[in-house]
Amino acid sequence: MKLTYYGQSCFLLETEGKKILFDPFITPNDLAKHIDVDAIEADFILVSHGHEDHTADLVNIASRTGALVVCSYEIMVWLNGKGVTNCHPMNLGGQRNFDFGKVKMVFAAHSNSLPDGTYGGTAAGFILHTSGKTLYYAGDTALMQEMKLTGDMYKLDYAFLPIGDNFTMGIEDAIVASKFIKCNEIIGMHYDTFGYIAIDKKEALTKFDDAGLSLKLIDIGSSIEL
Repeated sequence: MKLTYYGQSCFLLETEGKKILFDPFITPNDLAKHIDVDAIEADFILVSHGHEDHTADLVNIASRTGALVVCSYEIMVWLNGKGVTNCHPMNLGGQRNFDFGKVKMVFAAHSNSLPDGTYGGTAAGFILHTSGKTLYYAGDTALMQEMKLTGDMYKLDYAFLPIGDNFTMGIEDAIVASKFIKCNEIIGMHYDTFGYIAIDKKEALTKFDDAGLSLKLIDIGSSIEL
C-alpha cells in the first residue's frame, strides 16, 4: 500500500487498485501550496466530519473525480445540495464492504458542523481492513476510553492519530491512545497547519520513541509504503 500526505489530516491511500482520499483540505493550507489539487485522483473519499479543515476541497474533488464519498448521512445531505450525489452514508458502529476492503465508522470525541454551520452528524473515525492490514483513522478526537475497546477488538497495523493539541489530542494523550489501541505504528496528523496546533517535531518523535512507539511525520507531498 502507498500512502501520500497532503497536509493537516488529508491522506491518499492506494490499495487494491483503488485510491482512497481522507478529509480533503489542501488549497487553504499555506503549507501545501505546492500541491496541485487538480492532479489528485480518487475512487473513494472518506470524510470524518464536516469542519472546513477536513472538507475545503471535498466538493471540487468529488465533482471532478466522481469518487464515492463515504460520510455521515448529514454530510451526504449537505453534499447532495451542492450537486454531489455519489455518496454512501454511514453512522457509528456500521460497517460496509467496498471494492478495496471493509470500512467501519467509529466514534470520535469532537464537535461537527459543515462550513456553513449546517449540522454534520456525529464526528467519526474509520477502521479499514484492506490488503491484509487493519488501519485506524481516528479523525479529530480527544483521548477516550472507547479506544481501549478498539485495542481489544482489532489487531491494528497502523493508526492515524491527531497530535496537534488545542482542538484534538496532543502528543502526551496520543501516546496514551496508542497504548489503548495497542498499536505501535503511528502516523501523525492534524498538526502545524495553524499556530494553534504547531508542534515541536523533534520533541514529538523523541517522546514517542521513549514510549516504545514509532511516530511517522510525513512531509507534505511525500509518500511512504505501508
